[in-house]
Amino acid sequence: MADGGVSRLKNIVKVPDLRGKILFTILVIGLYRLGSHLPAPFVDYNAIQAGRSSSASGVIGFLDLFSGGALTNVSVFFLGIMPYITASIIMQLLGVVIPKLEQWQNEGPAGQKKVTQWTRYVTVALAVVQSTGFVFALNSGNASAFQLDNNQLAGGTKYILGDFNAWKALLIVLTWTAGTAIVMWFGELITQRGIGNGMSILIFASVISRLPYQMAAVRADGGNLKFLAILLLLVGMIVAIVIVESGQRRIPVQFAKRVVGRRMYGGQNTYIPLKVNQSGVIPVIFASSILQFPVLLANVVPWQGFKNFVVEELAGTSETTWTYIIIYSLMILFFSYFYTAIAFNPEQQADVIRKQGGFIPGIRPGPPTSAYLAKVLNRITFPGAMFLMIVALIPFLVIKAWNIPLQFGGTTLLITVGVALETMRQIDSQLMMRNYEGFLR
Repeated sequence: MADGGVSRLKNIVKVPDLRGKILFTILVIGLYRLGSHLPAPFVDYNAIQAGRSSSASGVIGFLDLFSGGALTNVSVFFLGIMPYITASIIMQLLGVVIPKLEQWQNEGPAGQKKVTQWTRYVTVALAVVQSTGFVFALNSGNASAFQLDNNQLAGGTKYILGDFNAWKALLIVLTWTAGTAIVMWFGELITQRGIGNGMSILIFASVISRLPYQMAAVRADGGNLKFLAILLLLVGMIVAIVIVESGQRRIPVQFAKRVVGRRMYGGQNTYIPLKVNQSGVIPVIFASSILQFPVLLANVVPWQGFKNFVVEELAGTSETTWTYIIIYSLMILFFSYFYTAIAFNPEQQADVIRKQGGFIPGIRPGPPTSAYLAKVLNRITFPGAMFLMIVALIPFLVIKAWNIPLQFGGTTLLITVGVALETMRQIDSQLMMRNYEGFLR
C-alpha cells in the first residue's frame, strides 16, 4: 500500500507538465499566505494582537477561518476570497431573474467570459463596501468586528494609528480592495496555469493553515480527553461527508433507436445522477455572508439597540448564541432548496431528454417527466439539507456544550474534503491520460 503511494508520487514527478503545474500552485499558495500576514497601513497591529480572542466564534470567526487568519491579522488580504465567493453566488442568483445574464450563461465560453468579467466588478464593489465598514469599526474601537476580547462599544481603544481622516480611511479601503483583487487573480492563475479549482484551492490552504492553531486552542482549553474526543468526532465527520458527497440518486434514461442515413443512433441506456447534497457547501457560505452584513451595519447605524443585539447575538465574540444558531440553521435550509432549484431545472432537463429521443421508463415525456424529476429532487434535497445543517452546526454545539473554541468543524470539513477529492481526481485524470496509474485506482 505504501509502495503504491510512493510509486504514484513518482509518477507525478515524471510528468514535466504536471510537475510544473503543482510547483506553480505551491508558489501561488505561498504568496497568498505571505500576504495574509502583511499588516495593512495605519493599523495598530500590536493593539489588535493584544486584544485578540482565542475563543471567538460566530460569523466573524467563520470568516477569519476562511481568510486563513488574515481577518484578525488585519493584513492586506484582509477580506480574503469571500467577496469573490459572494459575488459568484449573487451572479448565479441574478441569472434566474435577469434574462441577459441567463443568455450569457447559456452561450458557452463566450458568454461565460462576460459573466466572469461582471463577477469581478461585483467582487470589487463588495470589497469596497465591506472594507469601508471595517475601517469604521477600527476607528470606533468596535472590538466585536475583529474577534477582540474587550467590548469597545462605549468608546475605547482606537485601532487606527494617529488621527483618523478621510485619506487614511481611503488608503486602507484601497489596500484591502486591491488585496481582494490580487487574491481573485491568484485563484484564476491556479485555475489556468495550475492544477485547477483555484478559488477552492485558496480556501483549502486558508483552512488548513488554521488547523494547528485551532487544535492547539482546543487542547489548551479542553484538555487531552476532550481533544481526543473532538479528534475522533472530526474523523467520523470526514467519513460521513465522503459517503454523503458520493451519494447519488440515479434516474435511468433510455433512448429509442433511430436511423439517420445509413447509421443507427440511440438505443443505449444511461442515467441522470442527482446528488444527495445537490447544492454543496454554497448554502452555508451564502448564509454566513448574509450574517456578515449586520456586523458591518452595526458600525455605521446610530441605533444603540441594534448595535447591542448584533454584538450580543450575532458577532459571537464570546460564545455562539442560540439566536445565531437558529437563524443560521433556517438560512442553510432555505438556501439549500433555493440553490438546488436554480442549479437543476427539471423542465429544461425534461426538454433535453425529449429532444434527444429519450424517456424515463414508466414516465411519459414532456411535463410528466418534469414533474417526476421535480418530485425526486425535492425528496432528496431535504435529507441533503438536513445533513448540511447538522454538519455545519456541530462546532457550535460543541462550543455551547464544552465552552471551548472549535472553528474547524463541519463546514470547513465539507470544503476541505470536497476540494481534496476533486484535486485528486484532476491529478488522477492527467496521470491516466499519460498511461500512469493514478491515486484513485
